[in-house]
Amino acid sequence: MSNQLGASPLTPTPSQTVGPFFHLGLSWLFDTRVADADAPGQHISVQGRILDGDRAPVPDAVLEVWQADANGLYVAPVADQRVLPARNFRGCARCPTDELGAFQFSTVRPGRVPPPESGIQAPHLSVQIFMRGLLRPLLSRIYFADERANLQDLVLGRVPESRRHTLLARPRADQRDVFEWNVMLQGPDETVFFDA
Repeated sequence: MSNQLGASPLTPTPSQTVGPFFHLGLSWLFDTRVADADAPGQHISVQGRILDGDRAPVPDAVLEVWQADANGLYVAPVADQRVLPARNFRGCARCPTDELGAFQFSTVRPGRVPPPESGIQAPHLSVQIFMRGLLRPLLSRIYFADERANLQDLVLGRVPESRRHTLLARPRADQRDVFEWNVMLQGPDETVFFDA
C-alpha cells in the first residue's frame, strides 16, 4: 500500500491494548479478604491461575469477587432483603494475579441466595476479570464441586453439561478448606463467561 503522494509504502502501527496498568495505579485498591477472620461461617480460601489460550500465565489481571455471606445475605441489600449480613463480612474482594498468573483470596463459604424470580441458586461467588486487551471485563461464577444444590441451580442448569466443570472449584485433597478454580481464557477448556 502506498500513500497518496506516491512515496514509500505505509507501515501499519502496532495495535493498542488496554493496560497493563493495574499494578501501577490500582494496587492500593487490592484486598484479598472477602470476610475478616472473625466473620461467622466456614472459612475457606480460593486459589488458582489465569491462563491464556496457549496456557501461558496472565500476570497482570485483576479478579473482582463478590458474594453473599454464610446466611445468603449480601452487603448491598436486594429489594426483599430485610436482614443485614454478618458482622465483619465485606462481601467483595479485589485481587491481582502474580507473575505466574496466580491469585488467592480468603472468604467464608456463601449460603444459598434467593433467585430474582423462582427456583434456587446454589452457593456461588460472582467474578469479574479485568486484564489487558479487554475493553469489557469477563463475568463468571464460582460454584463448589461438593455442593448438592448445584443440581437445581437456575444459572448452572443453563450451562451445557460438558462445560459446567469450568465453573466448579474443587477442594484440595490435602487441605479441605482450600478450593482450586482456574480460569482458561480460550481453548477446549475455556471457562464459561456470561454476558452482562
